[in-house]
This record gives sequence, C-alpha cells and structure tokens, in this order.
Amino acid sequence: MSETKGLIPHLVVKNAAKAIEFYVSALGAIEVARMPTNDGRLMHAALKVGDASLFLCDDFPEYRGGVSRTPAGPSPVTLHLCVPNCDDAIAKAQQAGATVTMPAADMFWGDRYGQVIDPFGHAWSFSHPLTAEQKAAAEKRWAAENPFDKNVVA
Repeated sequence: MSETKGLIPHLVVKNAAKAIEFYVSALGAIEVARMPTNDGRLMHAALKVGDASLFLCDDFPEYRGGVSRTPAGPSPVTLHLCVPNCDDAIAKAQQAGATVTMPAADMFWGDRYGQVIDPFGHAWSFSHPLTAEQKAAAEKRWAAENPFDKNVVA
C-alpha cells in the first residue's frame, strides 16, 4: 500500500467481502489487497477503480465503544466517478444492487450526471461531459425551470 498516493476514500461497511463483490461488479473495481481477521471480517482491503484507489474495511463497533461507523442512512459524502457513459454506469450499478437516487440527466454545468446509493449506504455519482450543443440546451432548460435567478447561467 505504500505505493498509493493522494487522497483515498476509505469506506466502512457491513460485510466488506460482499462490498468488494459489489464494487467489482458495479464499478469494474480490481481487488488489490485483502487482510482478513480471524473471524473472517476484513480489517483492510484495497481496490482500484479506474485510476483511483479505494480502501474499505468491515465495521468493528467493539473497538469503537459499541458505536457503528457504517451509514445509518444515505451517507452525507458522495464518491464521484467520471465515466465514458453515465447512463451505462448507473445501469450497471443498479443491476449490481445499487438504488438510483438521481437518474442521469444533462446538467447546466456541462455534464450528464446521476447518482446511486450502493447496498452499503454509500452515495456515488457518475458523469461524462456533454457536447457544446448539449450543454447549451441543458443551460437553456435549467434557466427556464429556475426563473428565480436568470443571472446564474450566462
């Protein structure tokens, strides 16, 4: 792991082995390392998702005063992936067990963008860039739907 650099999300999940299966299936992740405990839980795992690293481990509330560190509801943190096709990425994640919380749509800032919640409570978003024509149409649509401030989109 010492070769890994930069900011690396480190997720706490219930059933890290299942989470690895999900991330491989849903995100095309590649498992790099897995360090199990004697009871079968994972104290550490490392994955590659595209060019990025992702760490995860099982929840160990017995070492945190009985408090779970897994999300009780949707996580307030969203992990974002730039992908070749946002719609395909969302469909693949949904097929693997994620819940779509924001279907893909053309956004005024110039991306096709959508969000899912994975089976472990973590939020993910996906995007790919729009063409100039698609961005202009999305800006126009957004401005028409949000009349409260016409100066936001130039």
